[in-house]
Amino acid sequence: MTKSDFRTYCLSRLKESNRSTKSYRDARVRSRLKKVMKELAPERVLAFWPMGFEADIRETIHTLRRESQVYLPFMDGVSFKMVPLRYPLERKSFGIYEPRDSYTKYNLIDVAIVPVVGVDGLFRRIGFGKGMYDRFFPTLKKRPFTIFIQSCECKTTQNICDDYDVQGDLLITPRRVYGMRDSNVKRTTRRRRGRHIERSGRFFNF
Repeated sequence: MTKSDFRTYCLSRLKESNRSTKSYRDARVRSRLKKVMKELAPERVLAFWPMGFEADIRETIHTLRRESQVYLPFMDGVSFKMVPLRYPLERKSFGIYEPRDSYTKYNLIDVAIVPVVGVDGLFRRIGFGKGMYDRFFPTLKKRPFTIFIQSCECKTTQNICDDYDVQGDLLITPRRVYGMRDSNVKRTTRRRRGRHIERSGRFFNF
């Protein structure tokens, strides 16, 4: 199976998923994400403003703004930059909502919340094939703790992604939270606010 084949399969699952249960599935994703974010307590977070088929995490984003600086992607050529979340948002290309542009360059975040179409055996991201996140992540000052979000679970144990594809630390789906301990790869640890976040399978009791 190729990455392209798996992307097509995941997109078909997403399109065929039961719309009547989406609100319930998204609520489960938000609940799990809320617990994870409370555990991590980040100062700076990159989130995303969901499109119709993606998990609706807007309620979580509103909550995060009380404790953290929240950024959203702002399309910039073939990639994007991150800008602070400010209302009102404007609808741009591909139906994506964005805050107003900022001329300040931001390149440091603690946590990235990233939508995914699929995830492979090395916990690498399969998106829509435009490569925007793959181009964006190398511009960051340091690699953030990366949380993948799915409204409809689609993952494989096969290693089908490229080395440049973004690698996650957690995958949150309506079914459960998957960590690096569930994949075929290990990561090292890092220190933040005087404590360690284990990239190779931090255990969340959810």
